[in-house]
Amino acid sequence: MGWSRPAPGTVKVPQFDGVLAALGNRIAGMIWDVENAYGRARSHDRAQDDPRFRIFTVMAGFAIVFVILMLGAGHAALLADKGRVGGASSRPMLARGDLVDRNGMLLATNITHYGLYIDPREIWDRDMARAQLLEALPRISERKLDRVLDGDRRLIVATGLTPQERQAVHSLALGGVTFEPEDRRVYPLGSSASHLLGRSDTGGQGVSGVELAFNDQIKAAGVTGDAFPISIDMRVQGIVENELAAAAIEHKAKSAIAVVADVHTGEILAMASWPSYDPNRPVNSTNNATLNRVTSAHYEMGSIFKSFTVAAGLDTGRADMNTLFDASQAFQIGKRRITDFHAKNKVMTLEEVFLNSSNIGTSRLAVEMGPDVMRDYFKRLGLLDAAPIELKESNRPTVPRKWDDSTLASLSFGYGILATPLQAVAAYNALSNGGVYVPPTLRRGGNPNARTHRVVSPETSATMLELMRRNVARGSGGRANAPGLRVGGKTGSANKLVNGRYDPTVAVGSFAAVFPTDGPINAKRYSVFVLIDEPGQYPRTGGFVAAPAVGRIADRSAEFLGVQRKDDRWFTATGERIPEPQVAQGMAQ
Repeated sequence: MGWSRPAPGTVKVPQFDGVLAALGNRIAGMIWDVENAYGRARSHDRAQDDPRFRIFTVMAGFAIVFVILMLGAGHAALLADKGRVGGASSRPMLARGDLVDRNGMLLATNITHYGLYIDPREIWDRDMARAQLLEALPRISERKLDRVLDGDRRLIVATGLTPQERQAVHSLALGGVTFEPEDRRVYPLGSSASHLLGRSDTGGQGVSGVELAFNDQIKAAGVTGDAFPISIDMRVQGIVENELAAAAIEHKAKSAIAVVADVHTGEILAMASWPSYDPNRPVNSTNNATLNRVTSAHYEMGSIFKSFTVAAGLDTGRADMNTLFDASQAFQIGKRRITDFHAKNKVMTLEEVFLNSSNIGTSRLAVEMGPDVMRDYFKRLGLLDAAPIELKESNRPTVPRKWDDSTLASLSFGYGILATPLQAVAAYNALSNGGVYVPPTLRRGGNPNARTHRVVSPETSATMLELMRRNVARGSGGRANAPGLRVGGKTGSANKLVNGRYDPTVAVGSFAAVFPTDGPINAKRYSVFVLIDEPGQYPRTGGFVAAPAVGRIADRSAEFLGVQRKDDRWFTATGERIPEPQVAQGMAQ
């Protein structure tokens, strides 16, 4: 009888599962055929019945299978998705690109930390383990540790262990203690620019500030291994934070803010809120430490709004520099009397109204222009809407519901509207860049898709630059002067509402500045804004508490901004010589 291969199912041939199943089963069948070659040979009276042939053939077959399996394992380990290596429970490391300033200085990055897990079923002596863990890692929550040790399953005990902390725990050689890597966001400069940068959560999602505003772009940069640059210049940022803190501490302020921006591109070069916080450490959320007051806090800012009223009057032709306004006595609107902080009791030109910060003069101008004109220019200046920056924290202002004569008078000198400092910065940029509103941005190089619009004519913008320079050279802003930088600006002071009444002991002092004010309308130019909230000692006006900080910021940052100095300490933007003694006579409202 001849030999025949057994029917399927009668002899068990080794079976392989997985990606190489088909190939493995085919090889197994071949090996089975070789192994039974002796039976076939005997049935046909062949000579291939040597046992050595059979042993060699079987060993060769197993070697081939082993090589194939090793290649498959290597393929899986080296080329499979990172998130699948090590089993289904492994998750991929989070990819989030570094944040850098406009010059490449590192602001935020990822460092591998570790999560500490404990499986109480694998711990022999829980009391000893508890004591050792608390000694090696004192920051562990004792309550959470006890809850995990008293449980019956593996749970996380702590997150964010540094490599050093992990090693300290690992050295204990405790059973049931394991670690899992975490991609943790860190901010190497600590509290510097913290309000602006914001934070991201442990899941790799931005939750505030730049981290939230550019979340998708930062994650995309992480995938490609690139860094994501923003408009901030940390050299300027450091100066701003230093001077702001010094001013706030000197005047015993509740809080303070400062901003430096490029008036042409809208780029924010520095943005600071005081007091600050360190995003690398736990934050007490009850004291508003993380609040970015530049974008989220509202203030009645006082006389810095007189620049907007005067610009509207010039641009509409309702007034020119020589138009006269009667400030010889209070301006009566119904039962309300509007007076000046430093009353001159005389008829003033528009220039004098601005330089002496006359509430009466700007009130008369605003009432003459009427609600439609005032509302139109405030709208163009971005004062009736949230500042259109990328930050999600940008708040809408609180604007008046009715625009009667009394409201117009209040608006003309910065009362009756609660705006954010960033709105004021963007509005001053428009007045000093040729008259175009450019949305503020944190994109390096500016926002190429920004929607701009004209606010005032180039001629009005040039006149406002001249007025602001005159105000520093011989008006209320003298303390903001920085030698050779042709600083111009406007002071602002406002009492705050306390229990329904304006309290003169609770105030806001601010100064909005631009430098340099000379040169062509498209010349390099920067705005500086400082606001001191609730200075704790007299005098509380912007000329005293905010203007000096503005001057120092301009003086220290000019070199980094590429602004050339000129010998013009007491010259106006158009080169007019101002006698130095006149500066001391300027008010500081």
